[in-house]
Amino acid sequence: MEMNDTAEKAIAAGLVPTTFADWGLTDYQEAWDKQEDLLNKTVAIKTENRVNNTNKPTPNHLVFCEHPHVYTLGKSGHPENLLLDDQGLKDKHATYYKINRGGDITYHGPGQIVGYPILDLDNFFTDIHLYLRTLEEAVILTLKDYGIEAGRYPGFTGVWLDADNEKARKICAMGVRCSRWVTMHGFAFNVNVDLDYFKNIVPCGIDDKAVTSLAKELGYHLDMEEVKGKLKNHIAELFKMQLI
Repeated sequence: MEMNDTAEKAIAAGLVPTTFADWGLTDYQEAWDKQEDLLNKTVAIKTENRVNNTNKPTPNHLVFCEHPHVYTLGKSGHPENLLLDDQGLKDKHATYYKINRGGDITYHGPGQIVGYPILDLDNFFTDIHLYLRTLEEAVILTLKDYGIEAGRYPGFTGVWLDADNEKARKICAMGVRCSRWVTMHGFAFNVNVDLDYFKNIVPCGIDDKAVTSLAKELGYHLDMEEVKGKLKNHIAELFKMQLI
């Protein structure tokens, strides 16, 4: 990774240079392959540094995208939490993948901001729990921008509304993978997403809590680019990133 002027200025200011990209509506497998490629390149630099006692800087990436209808099952997930058979998936124009992140089953689709930070946490902090809490905080702050109070549900990752009572409902799911302190996968923030697709799964393996979206809570569709801008800025501020 060669240092450009922007990156050098960011480091001088105590910020971590991070490349931002919006992949738009992207096939899930394609996005997964791209993430793996970015992660592997970063791990290769770290391995080279260790073997050769060098100090080449490692890149950091923050990616936003949306996916066509897809269900993904994490390493610790239970296949029975998908309530559709192959024909049911075809009828819903949806695909299904077993993937290498943590967590159970979730849904991705249009109108949902899917965030994939491919970060070398050695450039930030080597604490995966703090990493998850910081991503959650960025979503919580974004919701606050729209007048919605959100928080965390004890024992579960993600962002919830009314987490302290029987109306608890999830608005953002999370599941990550970390290799040599390099992250991939990330979060799925429901903005204008079609919530009916969640009826075909037991979301995150939790069968007694509802799922919601920003549009449902506010009663109108949001400008996705506006929401992305607010969320991106909160992530950058919390992680002390300079987005490039």
